[in-house]
Amino acid sequence: MLSATAGALLAVSLATTPLMQSKLSAEEAAVFGQGESISSNPNFRLPQLTRPVSILILGAKVLSTDVQNPPAYARNLGYQATINSLDGLTDTMLLVRFDPDSKKLAVLSIPRDTRAYVEGYGVTKINEANYYGGPALSAKATSELLDGVGIDRYVRINVQGIEKLIDALGGVTVYIPKDMKYQDDSQHLYINLKAGKRRLNGNQALQFLRFRYDENGDIGRIQRQQMLMRALMEQALNPVTLARVPKILSVIQSHLDTNLSVEELMALVGFATQTNRSNVKMLMVPGDFSAPGEFQASYWVPDQDRIQSLMAQHFNLGVGSALPTNPAYLRVAIQDSTRESAATDGVMSALNQAGYENVSVNDPWTEPLNVTRIVAQQGDAESAEALRQVLGVGEVRIESTGALQSDVTIQVGKDWLRQQSR
Repeated sequence: MLSATAGALLAVSLATTPLMQSKLSAEEAAVFGQGESISSNPNFRLPQLTRPVSILILGAKVLSTDVQNPPAYARNLGYQATINSLDGLTDTMLLVRFDPDSKKLAVLSIPRDTRAYVEGYGVTKINEANYYGGPALSAKATSELLDGVGIDRYVRINVQGIEKLIDALGGVTVYIPKDMKYQDDSQHLYINLKAGKRRLNGNQALQFLRFRYDENGDIGRIQRQQMLMRALMEQALNPVTLARVPKILSVIQSHLDTNLSVEELMALVGFATQTNRSNVKMLMVPGDFSAPGEFQASYWVPDQDRIQSLMAQHFNLGVGSALPTNPAYLRVAIQDSTRESAATDGVMSALNQAGYENVSVNDPWTEPLNVTRIVAQQGDAESAEALRQVLGVGEVRIESTGALQSDVTIQVGKDWLRQQSR
């Protein structure tokens, strides 16, 4: 902890001004929280959050063909090179709420194809907001989509910055659910990852994040983003990370744009390192794929009723109607990781006896699990906990890595088999 504090003091000594690359007008700056400070640094100790904070994180991938004047090194290459820019379409959009009062952290993934209103441009895909108007317009569109939620700060980072960040953290270990192979010569994008538990460097992690060539498209990529984020939190966010923040910032600063000061950034990282992993919720904007021919473009069509409920439950915004908790109507999906056919049969029988009628068996979960995961796919922790009590095993996870059309997904682990054999 001493080394972490030393690192924090060094970081705070570097600057207290925002790490900004973009120049916001007064009107654009006013989009973000301008009230009381979000952090304090009492007696030169580790900076701490002073109130709940919502941060909009925008991940951009900009090709040389996306800008009017690409840098000289990216011209006449014969392919679309990825360039160090932050002004293109956003591949990743996250709204993260850090709540020191409840000691909880909520991460809401916003699919890039979400159908949303973008001021001045009408209804379009929300990832276009950054291209048209940068972080301020993205924040306006996000607030409009999410029931008027306030956004305090923003962070923009491009794919090169993500690669450097993961390398600076020493890599990350994740379970790759299936072989991933894809080649796009027009972008020099080459993805080649083997299924299984792997230690990924920055470039390999980008391959894992950018792969979207399966039946779930961009939503599948969001699920992989959540897997990677949880892995990073479990492996890399610890007191030692705080001591390395100055070095990490120096590595990625040319790929980063934020109106957070270094002190505020340290307070956020410090809060994350101290948050119990069971208090980390990973959510996704509820909705569904648009039907073929429904619109001129393909969209993720948001469900505003569920958004209202989600924002009330996890972002302390307004009063939303309760999510379905009646066992007869709750959509429950079962994914087996044990490769034992009796496992799903036993779970199905237990649920039916408890009054759960809308239960289906989905494709197996390829990662072998020792502990059953009960995934609150739509953020309904109460229903997930009720299912855990019915089964008598497992852990509840609030994340969106289960079956898309479920309210709760049960990923059956070996603990269920051990219980059944007693």
